[in-house]
Amino acid sequence: MNQSILFPDLQDWDSGSQVVVFPAQVQGANVECRISLQRLALFSSEALTAETCDIEAKALAVFDEYRFDIEEEVEMLIEQESFDEQGRVVLI
Repeated sequence: MNQSILFPDLQDWDSGSQVVVFPAQVQGANVECRISLQRLALFSSEALTAETCDIEAKALAVFDEYRFDIEEEVEMLIEQESFDEQGRVVLI
């Protein structure tokens, strides 16, 4: 684990984009990170759709359950400087 990348215990659901948004602190700077429902479904091996569940609660629960694996992937992307046009790290 890279000690210069920290992940505060904060996350939120963006219903418009259908993603979980969470911060990473990289050498004191905040980087917005996002993970899509599709990517969360890959971690949990179950369908995540509004038709099958309370999508916000389920997405946040899956994020919490797989948080360390997600953070590990984000860490690798940050180290590779794989940011989108807005400077975010996005797992799709």
